[in-house]
Amino acid sequence: MPLYAYKCQDCAAEFELLVRACDLPCCPACGGEKLQQQVARICAEIKYPAIARSWRRAAARSGDLSNFGKAELGLKK
Repeated sequence: MPLYAYKCQDCAAEFELLVRACDLPCCPACGGEKLQQQVARICAEIKYPAIARSWRRAAARSGDLSNFGKAELGLKK
């Protein structure tokens, strides 16, 4: 189930919902069904460098390194 961001056109509430293809989402604040799907926000930075390093180590172990630069991997340029 994908996570979608919505804005209610009735009450202007912004929220995220897990939505199946067969479900019709409604606003949790007012119950309205006139929703506008929004572009999901992306976290600009990771506030805990130790967590980021552990994620990078896990990615290195599994071979998923294509989205990291040499500096981020600790390799010489």
